[in-house]
Amino acid sequence: MKASSTYESLAGISSQELQDKSVLLVGAGWMATQYAFAFSKMGIKDVTILSKNEHNVSKLCDESGFRPLAGGYEKRLPTVETKDLLVIATPIHLLLPAAKAAIKSGQQNVLIEKPGSLYHKELVSLLRTLRKQRVRVGYNRLLYPNLHKLKQLVRAEGGISSCRFTFTEWTHTIDFDKERRDAYRRWGISNSLHVIAMAFELIGMPTKLFAQRHGDLKWHPTGSVFVGSGMSENHVPFSYHADWKSAGRWGIEVMTEENAYKLVPLEELHVCKRGTTDWQRVPYERAFPEVKPGLAEQVVAMLDRKIEAVTGLVSLKKAASLNKVAEKIFGYK
Repeated sequence: MKASSTYESLAGISSQELQDKSVLLVGAGWMATQYAFAFSKMGIKDVTILSKNEHNVSKLCDESGFRPLAGGYEKRLPTVETKDLLVIATPIHLLLPAAKAAIKSGQQNVLIEKPGSLYHKELVSLLRTLRKQRVRVGYNRLLYPNLHKLKQLVRAEGGISSCRFTFTEWTHTIDFDKERRDAYRRWGISNSLHVIAMAFELIGMPTKLFAQRHGDLKWHPTGSVFVGSGMSENHVPFSYHADWKSAGRWGIEVMTEENAYKLVPLEELHVCKRGTTDWQRVPYERAFPEVKPGLAEQVVAMLDRKIEAVTGLVSLKKAASLNKVAEKIFGYK
């Protein structure tokens, strides 16, 4: 399927009829709130929100008009009828257990929030238990319309000739009370992998990777500076840089024989034409501009397999592969 078809499909998802779809959302934290807002804007009315935290789920349902279900997924999932879609948006350490419980209780179409697990072997293990169930991992940035607009543009110019990206983290802003210790010790998977996955979505997964690490942080002992380079499966050379003790931001740049493009911030698209030094913003369309980018797009793809066939979603196998790449970049065992 051509990349142009992907962009046009994503830009046109507001035409989807979703009023008769049923959704169960597990979780009532910040990310679950983003999903609830997306469902509301998309016109999905049959939504149940399940959480152990009765106060949070009641508050979220009061705001959205959806049905609350308190008591936790272990107790409540076996009592819930099969839904068109089940979305798991819990803290990271609960993502995999909740997914296993959902599958055991008979749910057939499951979206697990990124990264699914901090360990690639756990994702592979879950994959091996599946029969007919459809399970995907919610890398919403891989369905950014501007990302697929970029794919369309570079395809017309003969493809990407090289790539560089950065994933410097604002470590001074991290809330260390939100997740368990392992999430911070493997922060490259918990957070930075989102931009790394976008870069490899553009150029293909790495076949050669030379990774260097330097320094450390008390909470992230494998390093604070990460630089490296390699070659992708599509024969695109790439390099990356991140310094978690310094300044900077996430960003991706790709070059063709005609132009350079950048996703900085990741939600925007800019072009620098050959022979110039000025960056110009490239316009693109979004079906639901008020919703967190990529969320509505991946929800529609989960509810309509024809859309997924065009746009793609991250399978458990692909998520495990992304984790393995991150393990090498960040030196995780």
